[in-house]
Amino acid sequence: MPPISLAEPTGRYLSFEEREEIALLRAKQVGVREIARRIGRDAGTVSRELRRNAATRRGTLEYRALVAQWKAQQAAKRPKTAKLAANDTLRECVQERLAGNIRRPDGSIVVGPEPPAWKGLNKPYRQDRRWVTAWSPEQISHRLKVDFPGDESMRISHEAIYQSLFIQGRGALKRELVTCLRTGRALRRPRARTRNRPQGHVTADVLFSERPAEAADRAVPGHWEGDLIIGTGRSAIGTIVERKSRSNLLVHLPRLEGYGETPPVKNGPALGGYGAIAMNAALSASMTKLPEQLRKTLTWDRGKELSAHAQLALGTGTKVFFADPHSPWQRPTNENTNGLLRQYFPKGTDLSRWSAEDLEAVALALNNRPRKSLDWRTLTEVFEEQLRSLQQPGVATTG
Repeated sequence: MPPISLAEPTGRYLSFEEREEIALLRAKQVGVREIARRIGRDAGTVSRELRRNAATRRGTLEYRALVAQWKAQQAAKRPKTAKLAANDTLRECVQERLAGNIRRPDGSIVVGPEPPAWKGLNKPYRQDRRWVTAWSPEQISHRLKVDFPGDESMRISHEAIYQSLFIQGRGALKRELVTCLRTGRALRRPRARTRNRPQGHVTADVLFSERPAEAADRAVPGHWEGDLIIGTGRSAIGTIVERKSRSNLLVHLPRLEGYGETPPVKNGPALGGYGAIAMNAALSASMTKLPEQLRKTLTWDRGKELSAHAQLALGTGTKVFFADPHSPWQRPTNENTNGLLRQYFPKGTDLSRWSAEDLEAVALALNNRPRKSLDWRTLTEVFEEQLRSLQQPGVATTG
């Protein structure tokens, strides 16, 4: 038997003297909160100690200081065998979802765009990565509880998944799966804040303060947020997100004929694909595919690409409102979605090379991920629930 160490631990851990005191008080039938008060510890600490480190040889829980000290030392040994390394079923399930396939309702696999192979450079978030269909480690961790409600062996924290990918010696997962993470990098770093530039084309009737109150609490579907993600060479992709379901649509903005061939004309049409006229046409085409009850308002950044918002409102019935200058938190759902989309469309790349079919595949992949804010349901599930509620006879809707 290895000797039991009675060395004084740090204040974070219970000492042997504290365990002796707990054993004596427990033998006198003193309650957990009173024990915690007498030894100066939190009641939760004492409760966990009695539950985890009690002796079980006689078939019942009996707390003894020596046994508790030995159990605590065994549990504190490092390094431990990684959970993913010891559980083959759990490891295969996590790996499949980190590099999983997205399927359409008919069962066919979404192929998605095919960027050049990632070469493993120092800054992969600036490089092209492979088509990302994976769920995040946090999504995997919580979805396991939904898919395996009665199997406690199919539980793992998102931190354990990150450690298996990043830390040498705990690499139960394939190293190349790091390219499937949203950021595409093996180190965490703070996300830089985006900058909003105020523009002067916003009138008083479309200010953020004039937006209906029902759009703020996410109780009523049909309120959207939108913006552009910008690439090199005057390329862009439009993104619009429904506030209640978080479901998103991607707007294809191809360059217009003559781009790069004819010199730009002052005050002429923008050939980059997201001028006011082209933006209106593309956004109207996307919005009119939705039921009329699901296109109430649209909150946009102050970019001039939506300067013809009056025509958009007239054609689609969607009232447009603009966020205040330097206030991205007024479009939180869209800002979050744009960050997720950078997993598929990295910064510093030409966004015009992706086709409308590629954008549809990306939107389908994103809409079929479980979301923490929706109790780990997918965006598609919530959006379809909204559509069914609108189709029920006698359901009142607000116009």
